[in-house]
Amino acid sequence: MIKWAHIIWLYGLILVPIIILLYILMRAWKRKALRTFGDNLIIQKLFPDVSTLKSLWKMILFSLAYACVIVGIADPMIGTKLEDVKHEGIDIVIALDLSNSMNCEDIHPSRLEQAKQSISKLLDKLQNDRVAFVIFAGKPYIQVPLTSDFAAIKTDLFDDNTETIQTQGTAIGAAITLADSCFVEKEKKYKALILITDGENHEDNAIEAAKKAADEGIVIHTVGMGLPDGGPIPVYNNGVRVGFMKDGSGQTVVTKLDETMLRQIAGSANGIFVRASNNEDVLKEVSKEIGNMEKKKLGDKEYSDYEDRFQIFFAAAFVILLIEFFLSERRNKWIKRLNVFGDNK
Repeated sequence: MIKWAHIIWLYGLILVPIIILLYILMRAWKRKALRTFGDNLIIQKLFPDVSTLKSLWKMILFSLAYACVIVGIADPMIGTKLEDVKHEGIDIVIALDLSNSMNCEDIHPSRLEQAKQSISKLLDKLQNDRVAFVIFAGKPYIQVPLTSDFAAIKTDLFDDNTETIQTQGTAIGAAITLADSCFVEKEKKYKALILITDGENHEDNAIEAAKKAADEGIVIHTVGMGLPDGGPIPVYNNGVRVGFMKDGSGQTVVTKLDETMLRQIAGSANGIFVRASNNEDVLKEVSKEIGNMEKKKLGDKEYSDYEDRFQIFFAAAFVILLIEFFLSERRNKWIKRLNVFGDNK
């Protein structure tokens, strides 16, 4: 198992193809410039000790040494021991509404942005649980299956927006049903679904889906994003707000929190309802409820005893650079007799 201490440095490898491209362009320019002085065969006879092949080898060696340095700085670490790690926790599915109404700014900075910030804070508090991440609008999707790698969820979370799902709408019932499929264990407990939405369900019977989930032992906590008075839905063009959504008659659409339905969903599945506001941690109460749930023993295999391997790459870079340094672009008489590179240039 390999992990990286400073993985962001691997972006430096992007320069390797750039170095190769610059070399190719330089060689093309040089050949073009030499043609202005005469025929290529005559010029080669005038400079018999210049080796084009050696120049190529020097570029390859330099690029390879640079790549080794970058990998060394990123510090690859090898897990040398696989252990069974036992801990207690529950399985949680977080389902986030990505419908257009979540762009409403009745809570700041918007319903969706506050939801994303709250999810991130919740993940920071969780320790021994496993979490899956579902997104939904007109259709639901499993974005991250059950995992203890919360960093993977955060990566997708902050990239998500209301354009992530092309099929718009709010299919809460379908999201609950899909969330149910994320739970791989058969026992009818140790399961929680956190449903984060403004509650404007336009597609299906969410209450019925919640009752079926409750029969499977899933506790559903609903988090209402928005205020009862609601607000208009912003319309964006290339990230710039250009107005607000309008209906067929030209009237501005106002989206309101459907608190009644969200309370019914939570009540049908032994959970609680929490309404978002501008001043509180939205998921604070939900986090307490999850903390009070009965836990099960979870077992994972994890690598331990990671050892640094940066020394190998730094040493390789040093040796390669030494070779590159002593490799002259000119051929001396001794090398010319040996014809090491097999060229007569």
